[in-house]
Amino acid sequence: MQSHPLVVTAAALVILTWLRYAQDLVVPFLLSLFIAVILASPMGWLRRRGLPPALAVTTVFAGVILLEFLMAALLGGSFNAFTQKLPEYQARLRELADESLSVLARVGLDVSHAAIRRVMDPGSVMTFANHLVAGIGGVLSHFFLLMFTVFFMLMESWSLPRKFALMDSARSRLAMERMVAVMESTKQYTSIKATMSLVTGLLVWAGCALIGLDFAVLWGFLAFLLNFIPTIGSIIAAVPAVLLALVQLGAGAALAVAALYGVINMLIGNILEPRYMGRRVGLSTLVVFLSMVFWGWLLGPVGMLLSVPLTMVGKFAAESSEKTRWLAILLGPDPAPRQMDGG
Repeated sequence: MQSHPLVVTAAALVILTWLRYAQDLVVPFLLSLFIAVILASPMGWLRRRGLPPALAVTTVFAGVILLEFLMAALLGGSFNAFTQKLPEYQARLRELADESLSVLARVGLDVSHAAIRRVMDPGSVMTFANHLVAGIGGVLSHFFLLMFTVFFMLMESWSLPRKFALMDSARSRLAMERMVAVMESTKQYTSIKATMSLVTGLLVWAGCALIGLDFAVLWGFLAFLLNFIPTIGSIIAAVPAVLLALVQLGAGAALAVAALYGVINMLIGNILEPRYMGRRVGLSTLVVFLSMVFWGWLLGPVGMLLSVPLTMVGKFAAESSEKTRWLAILLGPDPAPRQMDGG
């Protein structure tokens, strides 16, 4: 018996409304699940070397807690200092914008300052970066709840195969196989993406520090986070750093920072990631942008961070069934000519 489209639509709207108003519950759970999926790879590596499940989970968990404390020590002071200096940076950016418009007016291109500010305010870019990091930091403030959830998820993951083995019906086995396929694809994607994002963040941190840009560790952290959003994320991460370089060090430094981001993202996005991921985990650029807008509206700043992994889960799930494979194709990138020819 097939469900009526209106019933399906109404059910989807009810679920979305509930997710919208249950952010405080849903966002920490999704972030915990995301972290657990990333940690599944190092935990599996330890298991293959003979460590029992409990010891493997404890070792990985201890490493994550140590990393969290190091990040908090590095980022805490930088974030507070950046927040205090934010109004100064915004005012200076507006002054530079006004000076640029005055130069255009002197050469015959008279543009209203107020009209430009209504359309595009350069200071708002700094505010966006501040709000994004603050929103993610707000979720991470529930540190112990988040880590305990991750710990129990990792412990439970080792008992799932035994539970699946108890399912006798053919329908249950098929559902299990599809879920395992989706989980494996998601784990592979998130693990590789997390590694590439970490390399991106470290390179941005080192490059900005060498150039002399203030809060280099903050820009490295932002690059690490937004690298989970292909193509668009690297641009969003670069803009506030370039604007700060313009305010702090001048036009030459701003060009150097822009070139730094361009070289790093060309190396990571065009050489390393395709080598290890391939095209099968790709999304079209339009889908990446729309998913960022949608999940950001639904779940806030963390939704923007998780937008691509969440959409990838939907794509992997659609690929696992012939009835929904068309949706996976629509979400994916432009197919290669060989694929279209059946080669």
